[in-house]
Amino acid sequence: MSRADWSNERVGVALAVLAALGFSFKAIFVKLAYAVAPVDAVTLLSLRMVFSLPAFLWIGFTASRSAPPLTWRDGLSVTVLGLLGYYGASILDFLGLQYISAGLERLILFTYPTLTVLIGVLFMGRRLSRREVGALWLSYAGIALAFAHDLRLVTDGSAVWLGVALVFASSLSYALYLSGSAAAIERLGAARFTALAMLVSTAATQAHFFLTQPLSTWLQPVPVYAYGVAMAVFSTVLPVFMQSAAIRRIGPSKAVLIGTLGPVLTIFFGWWLLDEPLSLSQMFGTALVLIGVWLVSRK
Repeated sequence: MSRADWSNERVGVALAVLAALGFSFKAIFVKLAYAVAPVDAVTLLSLRMVFSLPAFLWIGFTASRSAPPLTWRDGLSVTVLGLLGYYGASILDFLGLQYISAGLERLILFTYPTLTVLIGVLFMGRRLSRREVGALWLSYAGIALAFAHDLRLVTDGSAVWLGVALVFASSLSYALYLSGSAAAIERLGAARFTALAMLVSTAATQAHFFLTQPLSTWLQPVPVYAYGVAMAVFSTVLPVFMQSAAIRRIGPSKAVLIGTLGPVLTIFFGWWLLDEPLSLSQMFGTALVLIGVWLVSRK
């Protein structure tokens, strides 16, 4: 490997680590916002999407300027996938975080690679390898251990069950988005597709807000706006760019494996910033989930 290649590799690894850090902080920002004011999930997601909107409008404009117009098939694909990946997955996740710890949320969300494999088996004629079967068992055993950790810490166990169900539905929604996005990305390009899907999601989020919340709900304490901006910049826009740049430099497999730092970082910052307790069962469960994701992601 030449010096230039080695430098490119190091930059790619650094970008992948920073992307994992940004994505992992999303749950922390949500929890911090819930702690400072009685803000609801729809309003908080609405603020995040509004603050992200200028960046994705610019990306969508520059990526579409010299591109051919969308066909009806492309428009339908972007609409459905945008609703699944950025609106559906996000609103379910924000709702679930009202009931469970940030660490458990991140672990459940990290089941999306195994769910993507299962979607391929059920609907696309794929067959499971023994390695993938083992990965599934490890991942869900790890989730069970982390779930038991959260269940022991609360008096209302039904709330934890509800939070787990909502975040698991979020992970399933994101897995469906991933399963269907490959063809759209190939036709439209990654930047254009991502920006258009984000615009669809923003429109859906604002429609949800205006249909269910009074306008006065947007009047929040300054810290809530600050956490909304932080989510938009550090846990949405920048990680998307950094992850794309990392994939270009080190490839998708290495980027995904480095991304497994995400749950560990969320658990650490949840303990440090949110006073979420740690236990051996939680750490062991985290290790099982990460091994399962590694088995699914490696070639």
